[in-house]
Amino acid sequence: MGIRIRGVFYLLILSFLICSQATAEATGSVFFIDSAARQFLRTRSSGDVVETDAMLFSEVGAAVSVLLGFAPSSMLSAAGSSKLNEVLVPNPFDRPRAVFMLEVQGTDPKLVINMDNSMFSGALRREVRLEKAADIQLLDENKVSVFYLDEPLADYTDNEIAEFASWMGGSYVADSVKQLDGELTIPLADGANVVLHMSEKSHREFTSSLLSLVHNFKRALELHDDLAQGIQSPAEMLTGCFDGIKALQKQYGSEGISKHGMDLLLVTVSKMFTSLQEAYKGQIVGVVFFIESTTEESSKMLSAMFASQPSARSLVETEGSHNVTIREIVLVRRTLAWITGVILLISTLLGVRLNIDKGLVAAFIQVTFKINTG
Repeated sequence: MGIRIRGVFYLLILSFLICSQATAEATGSVFFIDSAARQFLRTRSSGDVVETDAMLFSEVGAAVSVLLGFAPSSMLSAAGSSKLNEVLVPNPFDRPRAVFMLEVQGTDPKLVINMDNSMFSGALRREVRLEKAADIQLLDENKVSVFYLDEPLADYTDNEIAEFASWMGGSYVADSVKQLDGELTIPLADGANVVLHMSEKSHREFTSSLLSLVHNFKRALELHDDLAQGIQSPAEMLTGCFDGIKALQKQYGSEGISKHGMDLLLVTVSKMFTSLQEAYKGQIVGVVFFIESTTEESSKMLSAMFASQPSARSLVETEGSHNVTIREIVLVRRTLAWITGVILLISTLLGVRLNIDKGLVAAFIQVTFKINTG
């Protein structure tokens, strides 16, 4: 009896641990942001139930590939194709061919829903299953340009912080004694202000991540201007991963300055995407992930990868010269046979119609045959 009781007790403990682990698993959401000038995505309806439409990262990657103008992976399941149809407008001849994709790690997606941001509140949201990372399969690197937005900004100055503050409609008061030790103030839509003190490590790390994101974004705009001057512009994907919010959450939790930092990030991303729509003339779609990471160091969940594809010239060069010679010989023989047959037919008709001497016709046929057989 005692053994049975202990067995039940162990089972209860095991069930509790499993439930606790399931509860602690990370969650994620993806926001598909349509163009303000064109419609490339399905219209978001009030009856959407995101809990039943969870997507895999491979399925989101397939959606990005289609938006860039490429066919989805052949490995995509029927269920995955159905999910793509729920997100994308069914018009294969009208794709933006440009995607802004950003992965924000260390954020509870539910907090984003409750925040007052018109761009994200009007976006098409789907939950994502954080099972495993995936790749966006891109077939030809000559037909798509991939620009990475997460390259760190090694050195920056007080002037660059002041430029960022001015771009966001805020201000920066530099410290008169020590560089990079001033106070950054950015106003929010609800009337509140985000105040970041560069003297505090977590504030400085978060600000540095924002500066890097905006700096790379401006470089991407310059690259787009150069690509637009070409005769055939490639598809463009701007992709990056932002985890600067973790610095604030590690010290302050999810409330207070961390919440204000999240508000500032959403405002910054919204301003960036608005500028991208102007630069791309509406031919761009946003795909933004929010992932509640369970570990301090998290890898990127969705990455671009080019699949090697041999060119037609390479395929021709790999064929053996022996096969080429045989095909040439067969072609010459068939051509000579047809020419000979036509000449014989013409000669026969001439002999019948003009009553030409049969011996002369026969001689003409023999000479013609010798010429063509060489």
